[in-house]
Formats: sequence, C-alpha cells, structure tokens
Amino acid sequence: MTSVKSCIASVLLLSLAALVTADTCSEIASTTSIEVTTPLQLSYITEQQEYWSTSCAALKPTCIIFPKNASEVAKVISVLNTNSERFAVKSGGHSPNNNFASVAGGPLISTQRMDSVVLDQETGIVRAGPGNRLDEIAAKLQGSGWTFVGGRIGNTGIGGLILGGGLSYMSAQYGWSASSVVAYELVLPNATVATITSESDPDLFKALKGGGNNFGVVTTYILQARRQGQVWGGNVAFARSPSTDERLLQAVRDFTEYNTDPKAAVIVTAERTNVNLIDSWILFLFYDGPTPPAGMFTNFTSGVPIVNTCRTRTYADLMGFSNWVIVPGSIITIGTETIPLPSSSNQDILTSIHAHWRNISSTVLAVPGIIASIAFQPFPKDIAAEAQARSPDLIDVPPDADRMIIEINYSFLLPSDYDRMADTMEATYTGVRQRVLAAQQAGKLPDVYLPIFMNYGFYRQDYFGRLKPESRALAKSVAERVDPNGLFRTRTGGWKP
Repeated sequence: MTSVKSCIASVLLLSLAALVTADTCSEIASTTSIEVTTPLQLSYITEQQEYWSTSCAALKPTCIIFPKNASEVAKVISVLNTNSERFAVKSGGHSPNNNFASVAGGPLISTQRMDSVVLDQETGIVRAGPGNRLDEIAAKLQGSGWTFVGGRIGNTGIGGLILGGGLSYMSAQYGWSASSVVAYELVLPNATVATITSESDPDLFKALKGGGNNFGVVTTYILQARRQGQVWGGNVAFARSPSTDERLLQAVRDFTEYNTDPKAAVIVTAERTNVNLIDSWILFLFYDGPTPPAGMFTNFTSGVPIVNTCRTRTYADLMGFSNWVIVPGSIITIGTETIPLPSSSNQDILTSIHAHWRNISSTVLAVPGIIASIAFQPFPKDIAAEAQARSPDLIDVPPDADRMIIEINYSFLLPSDYDRMADTMEATYTGVRQRVLAAQQAGKLPDVYLPIFMNYGFYRQDYFGRLKPESRALAKSVAERVDPNGLFRTRTGGWKP
C-alpha cells in the first residue's frame, strides 16, 4: 500500500512539475486552435525570412505563434504569465536591432494573420491590423480616396512604425503616423483586452505614441485616414563630388527652413559601397498632388542625374516602388541623431557631419557587402506643430526650432563583422552628437530639445534618456501600472523606460 501511495505521489509531483514548466509553444498547441509552427515547418521558415536584417533571422524562436485576433493574443499572453520564457512580438520585422522583434529560445508572436484593413468610407476611420505593411495597407486603400499617414518604405510593418512615432512624407501636414491614431485595441500584460483612447486612459494613450513595445500587444490600430489622390514622387541620383556635396547639403538645409508647402517632402541620402564602387547621392522627392509647383525641387534636381524616377503615380505605386532600398541577405544596423538646423552662415556644420561620416565609413569599405549611407531628413517646425496639435505623444517636440533627423545605415554580409560594425555605428552617431554639442557650446547652434527618433535608433542608444524627464517618468509609471509583474518590462527586448 505504501509503495502504491508513493507511486501516486510521484506521478502527481511529476504532473505538477510538467504543468509548472510547460512551455508556451506546447501549451498553446495542445490546448487551443491557434496556429503554432516549429522550425521544420514551411510557415516558420518563411516567417523567419521576413526580417530586414539576417542577424534577427539568425535568432531562432522555439516556435512561431500566429494569432488571428485579440482573443487569441490574450490566450497566448495568459500562458506566458504562467512561465518565465523570454518572447517577442513581430509586426513587419523591419527593426534590425536583435531581440527587439526577434527572440532566441522562446516563442515569437507574429501578427501576420492580423492583416485586415476596414475603412469607413464616410469618415475615413480605418481599423488596421498590425500584420499590415505600408505597401499592403496602401494597396488595400487604393481607389478609396483615403490614405494612411505611414512611413516611406513600403515593406515597413505598421506596428513598429506607429509605436515608435512614424515619420511620413505627409508629416508636415498631419504630424507623426502615431498622431493619426484615435484608439488602440490592446491586449494588456494581464491578458485582458481593452480599447485605449485619450478619454479612457490618457496616460497610456500617450505612452503608446513613442513608447515602443512596453505596454502590451496592439491588435488593432484605429486610425484617421487622410484624403488623397495621385501623388508625385520617386528618386533622383547623382554621382558624388565635392561640389555636389555642397549643393545638396545647402539645398536640404534651405528646404528645411524656407519651404512653406507642407505637401512637399525630401530625404537627401549619401551612399557608398565596397571600395567606392558606388559613391553617390540618392534623393527621395515627394509631393502630395499630381504635380509639384514649378521650381519646388529645382535645387535638388539641377545638374545631370544618373537616374530620375520621379513621376505622377498612385501612393500605392510609390510605396511598392520604394522597396528597392531593402538589401536582402544582409545584416543591417541603423542609428540616428537629431540636430538643430544650422543657419545658412553655419552651413559648415552639415559639411562637417557629412565629412565625419565619410571618414568613419572609409574605415570599413573593405568589409564584405558593405553599404554605408547617411540621410539628412528635414524636421521643420511644421511637423512638431502638427503632431502637438493632433495628439499628445512621448516625443513631445515643441515647434520652437527647425531640426534635422540624421539616419545612419550600415549593411554587410558576415556575422563575424557584427561587433566591428556596431562599434562603427556608435562612432558615427557619437561623432555627430559631439559636433552638435560643440557647436551649441560655441553659440553656432541653438540649445534646443533633441530626442532620438525611436524608429531609427540603434540598440546602444539611450532612447528614453533623451526624452524629456516628464515623458520618461510618464512612460515608466504607465509601464509599472499596466505591467506590475514585468512581463514586457523584463522578458522582451527593446528600450525600457
């Protein structure tokens, strides 16, 4: 009898231990109808290939879970609350920072099955799932007369874009992408589903605009779309020369300060590859209308371009066309700095930043597959004013000065070069920052608030440390309130307040 009791007790203890240590993948697969895929299955392999950076794809989750709605996401979060596994949530996989939307040895929650787009044709209110990419949502809205204020590269997932703020060709008209969110359907860390608005929870509503992945899983973005017909846009490329450097840096500086048409937008990018086989300037030009006013972009297009693809087209066509910038099969790193716009008499500051990038990038031109770029992106007062007028956000930039957002990219082939290239990235953005601080101390640049733009941030940068203290404090208090057990704060990657 004693031995029988001992056996029963042992079985019960083993069963209890199995229950306590049951992994999320097995639990979801055995107790729900939610799609769960494992490393040898085609859908797992395909989803892992959907990262922009192969360094993220190299991190192998235990399984990939594909929920179709908020209820299924809530079931996954509920199971995660019973164990201690690390996990990640993935929208489009465009963040190249390892572990931000990727994970090794834990479950990955992919939002790809939540890709519906439902438009109210009368009001322009759109309910969009986080599984959409910009080119997909543009295609689904094509012909409706409405568009989403999204980013500039079609393959970008809307989830990470909006949670980071989102810079758009239309930002001078409508603010950040996040400025157009009127409500979030959110699965909270305690596995409840809530609709978050500025009235229902104003602090959480604000924290979701620029606060990243710290507050739960957004399963639907309720957005105010904007009226739109045909647009004009594309790329113009020039061979690099010292005179072209000066002309285009002056052009983007002047555009940032003097342009008065919010429908116009530009990005001015310098790019070089292995041993300078390519050394060029690539311009992204956009006008929210079928034809830009005469002379609008003359300062950018004068000269003899290598290529000019600008034309009248649909917005969906422009988003699809933009995907040429993605470099398949490469490791990608992205970093950023925000700078005050130099006055015309201090144009040499932009020249110095460009020269610094060339000096640093010259040290890695022999790295296999290297593509180095630096983009000068206007951040005029109009963008800050529109963002503040439409909705509060954590970024909270006042319209007190014109600024520029500097985006730095290095892509390369070999994992063995990752640490070296991470150091190269750090040296690049640190040098930009040092030049800005020195110019401010010398009185050549205004001493204004300069947050880091989350969508372009490198994992070593201190995103929350560069926000205003009150924004950082708000994000921290909201995260502690909605996630008291630290499910997202301690078990996912990304910046933490």
